[in-house]
Amino acid sequence: MFPSLALGFLAAGITAVAAASGSGCIGTISSLDDVSGAIQCTTVNINAFTVPGGKTFDLQLLDGTTVNVLGEIQFGNLSWAGPLFRVMGNDVTFNGNNQRWDGGGPFYWDGQGSSNGVTRPLPMMQISISGTLKDVYVVNSPAHVFAIINPGPLTISGVTIDDLQGNYPNSRSGRAAAAHNTDGFDVGGSDILIQNCTVLNQDDCLAIKRGTNITFADNYCEYGHGISIGSISSNTVVSDISIIGNHVVSSAYSFRIKTDTSATNSMVKNVTYSDNIATNCTYFGVLITQSYPSNMGTPGNGATISDINFNHGTTSLTSNSGTYRVAVNCGSGSCTGDWDWSGLQTSGGKAGSIINNNLITGFVDTQ
Repeated sequence: MFPSLALGFLAAGITAVAAASGSGCIGTISSLDDVSGAIQCTTVNINAFTVPGGKTFDLQLLDGTTVNVLGEIQFGNLSWAGPLFRVMGNDVTFNGNNQRWDGGGPFYWDGQGSSNGVTRPLPMMQISISGTLKDVYVVNSPAHVFAIINPGPLTISGVTIDDLQGNYPNSRSGRAAAAHNTDGFDVGGSDILIQNCTVLNQDDCLAIKRGTNITFADNYCEYGHGISIGSISSNTVVSDISIIGNHVVSSAYSFRIKTDTSATNSMVKNVTYSDNIATNCTYFGVLITQSYPSNMGTPGNGATISDINFNHGTTSLTSNSGTYRVAVNCGSGSCTGDWDWSGLQTSGGKAGSIINNNLITGFVDTQ
């Protein structure tokens, strides 16, 4: 056989094997030792197992892979940086089947959060896929739960985050809640829909850090810091955000936009809140501030906030006694555009301050 023909047959054989391993096999993961082989297939089934402490369960998937979670995933306890789980790929279908992912939070929780105290792995779940992710059930995250930086359009649905146990003090937290900084969804990507999810935690239910074309719809948030954009640092753009049909309960903040006092060359624009319900708010109902980390400190004006609307459906907000219904703290000249708040209805609590913003129309702050 001529050498060139032999090389041709060899190359064809390699291609055929790769195709067969990719589309014609089912990979099964029952330990980290199984991962490298399983991800050569475009169907990956995950059985129950425990990830050793200090290790990342890392899935770098072929395009078009379907993942089926078939058993509970637990993570061994060890103080380290994390993440606990990472998944990457394009056009992925990730079926969580409501199997539990247990982050072992009580081992880490000391009431001090991610910047102090015990070193804790974060995020718990790093999501870098396009496609769909559904029915993932997370309990007892050490700190931040989902960090989302997606390579293409992504729909997340039916997710449950249950850090309810962290609401109670433990031997290291004194009288404070044991868990802290347990953000539900930290978003840093674009073209994302998050819908029909439940978040019970001690920090932001949603925190959009950057990105465009993001919709957060028909979700339930309880006990944390509500639905947030930010905090926004320098050189960051957040735009075309829709917050629709969500229910925020017993949260310190219901709806919040926060830009850092020191932020420059950044903007938040085209944000619409429609048909949301917030009840039992415990600190601020709506807070838009350019003095983060202070709520109502001296605002910066290096970031622009524009076209923030409560319309196309009523958003109702009920505040506890002593809680501020609405407060806005803009830097000089840095809040711009149209602010149609005709769809915002408030009750309870007390009025907050509106600083450097005469753009709001259609809103009557009533007790």
